[in-house]
Amino acid sequence: MGIRAAVLFACLVCLAALPEAAHAQWHQRADAIMGTRIYVELWDTNAVDGEASIDAVMAEMRRIDNLMSHYKPESELSQINAHAAERPVQVDPELFDLIKLSTHYSQITDGAFDITYASVGYLYNYPNHTKPSEAQIKAALPAVNWRNLQFDEAHHTVRFEHAGMRIDLGGIGKGYAVDRGIDILKKRGIQHAVVTAGGDSRIMGDHMGRPWLVAIRHPDDETKVVTRIPLSDAAMSTSGDYERFFDENGVRYHHIIDPHTGHSASKVRSATIIGPTATQTDGMSKTAFVLGPEKALEIINRMPEYDAVFVAPDGRVLYSNGLRPPEPRPAGAAESAAPGGATPDVGNPNQRVASPDAVAPKSAPK
Repeated sequence: MGIRAAVLFACLVCLAALPEAAHAQWHQRADAIMGTRIYVELWDTNAVDGEASIDAVMAEMRRIDNLMSHYKPESELSQINAHAAERPVQVDPELFDLIKLSTHYSQITDGAFDITYASVGYLYNYPNHTKPSEAQIKAALPAVNWRNLQFDEAHHTVRFEHAGMRIDLGGIGKGYAVDRGIDILKKRGIQHAVVTAGGDSRIMGDHMGRPWLVAIRHPDDETKVVTRIPLSDAAMSTSGDYERFFDENGVRYHHIIDPHTGHSASKVRSATIIGPTATQTDGMSKTAFVLGPEKALEIINRMPEYDAVFVAPDGRVLYSNGLRPPEPRPAGAAESAAPGGATPDVGNPNQRVASPDAVAPKSAPK
């Protein structure tokens, strides 16, 4: 064997001996499930395994949608809405537990979060720009009360104690689905990932040595940023009056309904909650719309596992105690660039990539 051939052979042997990690890469995919955009991004040393992990998350999202969607007549949640006012309806323990968990968030938010809002909420049709009359709201409103949910732990049944009641898990179900996606990835050995469903995201690990850096969009301009937050091993949910809505005669009708009035809640324009899991942040992210930012911050500040950013109707940005707004830049100072190249995006339409000079939340990496 000639010297040149021997050298080439040696190089090929060395390349073949490189660890599998040399071929590690980020895998990402988006799909439309649960009536929203599902996004998964993860790091895996094996391309086939990485894609299979994303497949598993997407399959779990579809399973949960089939179980909990109120748009599907055959779902167990739809069966509850159809029959629970007449008799106890037995459901899957998973659905039973989530419905019961929702009442915990009703308790700690003084009823601002209430899945029985659907008793009025179903009367709105945002794509068609239709809303209920005051008479229709008045007739349906007595059915809105989470305390009228009756549970039987032994038999996993749910019953409504008031005629006309309906429930909708849209305010907590997507966060729950995100958490289930993260659980699946953990069991498959994934250590760095983000799973997003609509406005709910959960991040596992960091972005290979850097936090995932996200920016909360301005309610009126998706190209503008309200604030920037670095996150690792945390969840974030953002709700806004700009997601599903229509405007009529100067009034915005949107999908976040005040359970006390039956009207669209309007005490903030945008609410972002940071916490350990997406189920928790999803369940808390509607509170400020109903209670107002100051009252909601009182609740958030009593619970150290949460942080919050609210945008008020007058444009004020309010932060929980664990968040400090960034120091103003000197006039004329250039925006700093993210270290190490582009900053990773969490794939959430309510959040954008931002520079690293951000606030430091309690849930940020040490």
